[in-house]
Amino acid sequence: MNIPFEKSKALQQRAFKTLPLGVNSNFRFWGEEITPYIQKAKDGYLWDVDGNKFIDYRMAFGPIILGHAYEAVNAKVHEEIDRGVLAAMTTELEVEVAEMIAAMCPAVDMVRMACSGTEATMHAIRVARAYTGREKVVKFEGMYHGFQDYTLWSTYAPSEALGNANSPIPVPASSGIPRRLNELIVTLPFNNFDVLEKTLRSIGYQTAAIICEPCLGNCGAVEPLPGFLDFIRSKCDEYGIVFILDEVKTGFRIARGGAQEYYGIRPDMATYAKALGNGYPVAALGGKREIMSIIGHGVSQGGTYTNNKPGIAAAWATLKLLKDEPILETIEQRGRRLMDGIKSIFSDAGIQVCMSGYPAMFSFAIGVEKVTGQRDWNNSEKDYYLRLVEAAIERGVMPDHDPREPWFLCYSHSEADIDETLNVWADAVRVTKQ
Repeated sequence: MNIPFEKSKALQQRAFKTLPLGVNSNFRFWGEEITPYIQKAKDGYLWDVDGNKFIDYRMAFGPIILGHAYEAVNAKVHEEIDRGVLAAMTTELEVEVAEMIAAMCPAVDMVRMACSGTEATMHAIRVARAYTGREKVVKFEGMYHGFQDYTLWSTYAPSEALGNANSPIPVPASSGIPRRLNELIVTLPFNNFDVLEKTLRSIGYQTAAIICEPCLGNCGAVEPLPGFLDFIRSKCDEYGIVFILDEVKTGFRIARGGAQEYYGIRPDMATYAKALGNGYPVAALGGKREIMSIIGHGVSQGGTYTNNKPGIAAAWATLKLLKDEPILETIEQRGRRLMDGIKSIFSDAGIQVCMSGYPAMFSFAIGVEKVTGQRDWNNSEKDYYLRLVEAAIERGVMPDHDPREPWFLCYSHSEADIDETLNVWADAVRVTKQ
């Protein structure tokens, strides 16, 4: 990328000495001499250590729903931390946050708090196994449910490693995951009714949970085909399986009640993080009373920091704003204009593109007509996508460097930001096509 990154380059060389890859998450590493290091973030913008300003569409991988350093959230956090950051007892504020989540999310009767999406999904799977007395878990290719060993399978794999769609091969996404766990995990193509039906005929009564994001949140935001989530619901009812809807990315972002409200679906359990706290460390798992009630009765769930005051206070303030203000409606209108504008730019340039996702969280696959799962998405022109993104970043607009990651919008993105982004994207298409 042709960007003055001299201070970032120097900081990266310094960071290499004490941080693997010079970062604290593999996905923050873009490569040597092209990885930006950030100085500050405010509203819908980022500034790197070199002083370059970007319109931010990464939004910290999705948590920032209101805007960076949003004053109303920070004010509530400041108010609460002066009363103590952490205690080995419960506060009224935690109860209020649980009540707010239950009121907003149609399928949630009871809630337990956590600190990250990984924790929330890990605990939800344990509860589902305890409730059913079974051990197998079904997940879908291309879906990411955190960094726990039980679900980090077939998340980033190339199509040739996944095997035939009718008999998929679970592929661990990292070294260090015990091989024997493949006896407990079953990975299936997303949006494939027939393969799910056939698989459950064989192992349905051995399966504790089907865990599913509403869309491929870490693989192009590919949406469910009509009826697919309802099909999962019906199969879970048929075999007594717990349906866990992983709303870590979609929760409080695509609707106030998340995908449950958006699709009218009622899972048995749901998991939340990201937009729940506008960037502060907070997460939750919730679900039906009869399932959640077994926690504490032979089922362990906890964590020293699950009631950390910054996270709880941020969740309280964020949920209150989402409930009371036209925040999601504003994001939807601006996101729709951005999606339509990007699609039109591609069309005018004669470039085939398949748009996917939601106005608040969208993506697109280049060079393919239709995408229904990870296998289809793997056929898209990812190298060209990367060239486009780098051209956009050079011009002050920052989507994620990874084509799997969606574009995220926040309430602080203005109409002027959308205008500028579309101008930049048109220029990026022009210069990369030449």
